[in-house]
Amino acid sequence: MSTAAVFDRHLGAFAQGLDAVLADYDAAAVVITPDAVHHGAEEIRQFFAGFLAEATPEFWAAFRVETRQVAGEVAYLVWSAAPFVTRATDTLLVRDDRILVQTFTPFHG
Repeated sequence: MSTAAVFDRHLGAFAQGLDAVLADYDAAAVVITPDAVHHGAEEIRQFFAGFLAEATPEFWAAFRVETRQVAGEVAYLVWSAAPFVTRATDTLLVRDDRILVQTFTPFHG
């Protein structure tokens, strides 16, 4: 599966719930945010459980993809969900059909 296909599957997984989101990650994956580095399946589960718990229907109605780029094993996303998140970026390193590393930076206000 290509990086673009994994990226598309991952973006669609949010509508399917936490288990679908987590299915995209390698067992040794790392998610890096401004506040923490989340190592492995359990820490990544906790991170996304918190994210999804806070994402209201209004958040999802406001969600917009602004930029989507793929180069080799790297996928890059810029998105917004104003007024909740004015801009955010995600960068994914995809290897063997799984996300190995992700960075996530949200900007508020």
